[in-house]
Amino acid sequence: MKTILMYSGPMCNFCEAAKRLLDRNNLKYEVIDISTKDGLRDEMTKKSNGKRTIPQIFFGDYHVGGYQELRVLEKEQKLFELLK
Repeated sequence: MKTILMYSGPMCNFCEAAKRLLDRNNLKYEVIDISTKDGLRDEMTKKSNGKRTIPQIFFGDYHVGGYQELRVLEKEQKLFELLK
């Protein structure tokens, strides 16, 4: 199974919603809080092809996008398919 990485930040409702979605699907994930260290937002922006909003979610090297895109994957039952 691919690793799940989420770039997040403080007081971000969409970040919290994404975490709840992953938790209810019993998926383990790593969170990088971009507010904790200089350069993390730039790292996220580079990996996500210019996206600056949080969260930015990755399944391995695949860029899912933010919470809305993650939610669509869950609704369409494609979440686990992309993690294989």
